[in-house]
Amino acid sequence: MNQQALKELLYKMADDQLILGHRNSEWTGFGPLLEEDIAFSSMAQDKVGQSWQLFKILNELGESDPDTVAFMRNAEQFHNCQLVELPNGEYDFSLIRHFLFDTAELIRFQMLSESSYEPLANLAKKIKGETKYHSMHAKVWIKQLGSATEESITRLQQSLDLAMPYALGIFEPSTFENELISEGIFAGESALKEQWIPAVTSVLAETDLIMPDLQLLTPQMGGRTGTHTEHLQPLLDEMSEVFKVDPTADW
Repeated sequence: MNQQALKELLYKMADDQLILGHRNSEWTGFGPLLEEDIAFSSMAQDKVGQSWQLFKILNELGESDPDTVAFMRNAEQFHNCQLVELPNGEYDFSLIRHFLFDTAELIRFQMLSESSYEPLANLAKKIKGETKYHSMHAKVWIKQLGSATEESITRLQQSLDLAMPYALGIFEPSTFENELISEGIFAGESALKEQWIPAVTSVLAETDLIMPDLQLLTPQMGGRTGTHTEHLQPLLDEMSEVFKVDPTADW
């Protein structure tokens, strides 16, 4: 098995979960409703926990321990897509990001539950249950607010238009794409995107929101190879604050 290809896949998945988990945690105490405050906090906890489990597999493959890889790298060493590192903005943007990302994640973990790499397949089977809940939560609110008032529809549409080029960056192909596919580790980003587009479109079709024309958009790529927005490093500095003070602190 091509370990370099496998590690690259694990790093980008773990980094996505870790960064969005911390972004979601920023809603704790600030949610628009108590229900949403709790929901985003719960999902944040799930995502940080999922990243730890992915880092643990990496550790078993010879990489540094989860704390070190999570808190001691700089922005250029992270492989997350740029979508997850963007600031939360208002609730409409966080909800749209949550919907676009977790729709992709549910499909990704469903695909990975059939991975030829057994530890990843087993973890994917476990994680997809949590991710299914996250995806369902996003769909409920998108359908409600995307068909509610003129203000809610307008704000969600603006956030959808803003987030979509970054969402397309989720599917930035790995340099090891052929190896991952041929070895049965992962069916590939193109296959994931082919399932994601109709999944997103079908939910939006039940609202007054309009799916952007993907052919006219320029995907925001680069995150998978260490090119990030100016927002990631300040987030990493904040995330690593406790670990740098007390390296023995648990997650």
